[in-house]
Amino acid sequence: MAALMYFMIIRPQSKRRKEAMELQRNVSVGDEVVTVVGLHAKVAGVEDDIISLEIAPGVVARYERATVARVIKAPAEETPAETTEAETPQVIEQGR
Repeated sequence: MAALMYFMIIRPQSKRRKEAMELQRNVSVGDEVVTVVGLHAKVAGVEDDIISLEIAPGVVARYERATVARVIKAPAEETPAETTEAETPQVIEQGR
C-alpha cells in the first residue's frame, strides 16, 4: 500500500516540483511568462529570487521568481514553402 501511494502521489508531485524549479531557474530577460495567478508579462530583469516583469509598456513590477508558472515559447519562424498546383485550392464553379 505504501509503495502504491509513493508511485501514485508522492513521486509525481516531486517530479512536478523539480520541473517547476528548473523552469523558474532558467527564466531570462526577454522571456514571455505566465505567473501562477495568470498574469502574462515579459521578463525585464532577473536578480537572485526576484524577477522584474513588464506588465504593460513602461510598467515594471517585481515578483518572486517562484510565481512563474510557465514560459511562453515564441512560435518558430517559418518560411512559407512554395506551393504546387496540387496544393493550391481549386475554385469550383456552381451552376454550370
